[in-house]
Amino acid sequence: QVQLVESGGGLVQAGGSLRLSCAASRSIFSASIMGWYRQAPGHGRDLVATISSGGSTNYVDSVKGRFTISRDNAKNTVHLQMNSLKPEDTAVYYCNLKIGLREYWGQGTQVTVSS
Repeated sequence: QVQLVESGGGLVQAGGSLRLSCAASRSIFSASIMGWYRQAPGHGRDLVATISSGGSTNYVDSVKGRFTISRDNAKNTVHLQMNSLKPEDTAVYYCNLKIGLREYWGQGTQVTVSS
């Protein structure tokens, strides 16, 4: 079993920045695809960004140029640097780990952007 623990959420004004972190409990982290998803009230859980084991990244169009996903395989952590935040970025953000056919989720961390 893999446990994912997120941190770094909070309340920020529009235009501000936050950095989310996710720590994985097992060493399979380095072979996995890591991702961040978000779920706003009344909406489904949507992909924000992913990063492969080799460091290739993918972003949803709405966050391109503002968010950066990165990983530290030595520390089993993945980060999401969020700049120029907008009220529409308000959501619960979830860390995701995929390896083979297995998938794991963190408990989520709230990000609230005030206008």
